[in-house]
Amino acid sequence: MDIEQRMSDPSKPPSTTVGTRLTFTEKFRLQTWLMGIIAFAVVLFLLVQAKFILIALAIAIILFSLTSDAINSISRLQIGQFRIANWLASIVAVMLIASGLLTLAGLVISQLNTVLTTTLSYTDDAQRAIAQMFSWMGEDVEQSVLQTVRSIQVSGYLRSAAGQAGTILSQVVLIILFVGFLFAERVWFGTKLENLIDDKAQAQRVSAIIGSIIRRVNRYLLVKTLISTATGLAIFLLLSVFDIQFAVAMGLLTFVLNFIPSVGSIVATLVVTLVAYIQVPEPQTAVLIFVLAGMTQFLLGNVIDPMLMGKTLRLSSFGIIISLAFWGAVWGVPGMFLAVPFMVAVMIVCSHIPAARPVAVLLSREGLPEEEFPLSTGQPGAENPRSEREFRHAVGAAE
Repeated sequence: MDIEQRMSDPSKPPSTTVGTRLTFTEKFRLQTWLMGIIAFAVVLFLLVQAKFILIALAIAIILFSLTSDAINSISRLQIGQFRIANWLASIVAVMLIASGLLTLAGLVISQLNTVLTTTLSYTDDAQRAIAQMFSWMGEDVEQSVLQTVRSIQVSGYLRSAAGQAGTILSQVVLIILFVGFLFAERVWFGTKLENLIDDKAQAQRVSAIIGSIIRRVNRYLLVKTLISTATGLAIFLLLSVFDIQFAVAMGLLTFVLNFIPSVGSIVATLVVTLVAYIQVPEPQTAVLIFVLAGMTQFLLGNVIDPMLMGKTLRLSSFGIIISLAFWGAVWGVPGMFLAVPFMVAVMIVCSHIPAARPVAVLLSREGLPEEEFPLSTGQPGAENPRSEREFRHAVGAAE
């Protein structure tokens, strides 16, 4: 009957066929969304369950990328007839990384033990000091805050913090092992990439994208390390002048927390002020320490840091907060340290994929994920293109 109607009136569309086609399209979209949600859930589950290994692997990759270019430069040096072998430079780099990580872990563990062993003696003073902050609201409010603070089981948190010492040491050992194997395999990375993609021009394109990610992350980490070191030393000197206990621990805490964008410096300043407020008898001294520590954080973090960083990141501030919240929920404090490098990698990769480019636009600060960076495609006339767009054109011409 439907065929006879179509033959008698060809202009009339077959409603049943159109409805069936729309139904298939809707089903396909629904299945795609469901598969995407399931895949995201599986990946999230694996990230949480294997976070110990994945955190160590991520840190190892970052340390490897920081030192890989330096080793390539050292291996090209020639002193007379003697030339430093690539394997020798790699061994020296692994030894330096291992010694640096073990020294830092030992310092963190020793300061953690020092703070934990003396914190119990300051528990009552800390509780009263926190309650006194609300004395201006009335005696009833002060007593309520004091009772609330005393209900917190401090000893349980201290035991949990003490248990992290062994975790830190084991994770450092795992990081060193990962770095060693990465250096052992780094000679074959280029060959593996070309054989994996089976297209030399496309392999060069992927290699250039990876190089862009490494350059941005390396510059970010180097600047952050410099700024965090200066801030930690400034806080240490500030507390030492006022003869505050835990000056070394507070300087180290400031150094570590400054790697967490936006939130870390605020938390570090509040902790330093609270420690000073508990120990000094005059509240004016604590206020002065708070002002000086805040000015130090503002000067180094909001003035000098952007000057040194330049346009390396160009990330959205709101995107950084979302990334901090997500990775903090998945991996805890280590995830917050790795949130910005992960965000840089996602933005650069998405900027090269047309379908994912809206994600890169949302993650970038001005909505322009491209950045002026020198890339080499290995083709004549395509050396050091001035922008990512020229790089794409050069690779397209090479293909």
